[in-house]
Amino acid sequence: MIHKLIPVMLFSLFTGILSAKPLELGASAPQVTAIDHQGATIDLGAALNQGTSVVFFYPKAFTPGCTKQACSLRNAWDELQTRDVKIFGVSVDSAATQQRFRDKHALPFTLIADSNKEVSKAFGKYRFSRHAYIFQSGKLVWRDLSAATSDQAADVLAALDALRP
Repeated sequence: MIHKLIPVMLFSLFTGILSAKPLELGASAPQVTAIDHQGATIDLGAALNQGTSVVFFYPKAFTPGCTKQACSLRNAWDELQTRDVKIFGVSVDSAATQQRFRDKHALPFTLIADSNKEVSKAFGKYRFSRHAYIFQSGKLVWRDLSAATSDQAADVLAALDALRP
């Protein structure tokens, strides 16, 4: 019986990978709700429809690359605040883990606990990897599908500079 299930499981895996399409530039912000680091429901779609927002995805809290990525944005927090930018970090970790990660590294922005991968699916992500997106008034204006770790803030700031009229 298990031998019959393996091909079906592999087919499902590859179909999911092939059908996942990341958001295209100009796409509307996904209308999705999520759980934040405090365990509260957040209407992420509504938040992305107002002003400028950065959404960055990282595979797992407390890992070296993910910590560098989040801390890079933390270190640029003051500059991003002068530009009135909201930041949302997303991983599959639980809300409790996200809260510990936020506390340990003094992250001043909202972390999303995407343990059911609904946010990932809404962004067209099949597997969890580092991606970053900038939305302005609900429209995707920049994306980085191979987001750097310690350079994340520099990449975001450069993109924001390039988007200025």
